[in-house]
Amino acid sequence: MRDEIDPGQVQKEKAKARKLRASQWWRNKLAEGVCHYCGGKFDKGQLTMDHVVPLSRGGKSSKGNAVVCCKDCNNKKKYLTPAELVIRDHFKKDVFF
Repeated sequence: MRDEIDPGQVQKEKAKARKLRASQWWRNKLAEGVCHYCGGKFDKGQLTMDHVVPLSRGGKSSKGNAVVCCKDCNNKKKYLTPAELVIRDHFKKDVFF
């Protein structure tokens, strides 16, 4: 069974993510236009911020955990970690740790 994450902490991290999206660092990342997961090149409007370790899984809103990705990859990733993505793609079903 997964540990419960404090909803208040998630809200704090979402506020940090909003600040991070307003930063020059994030604008530079968006300007590159490359999805972290598929490597595709996209316009800024087609890109979103993804937390590599999702906030709902204890991830933080920091430069080390936030990546630019296309909306399709973000929707496919959902709340999974990178390791779970690899396993899901290999076994063709969702897995949880």
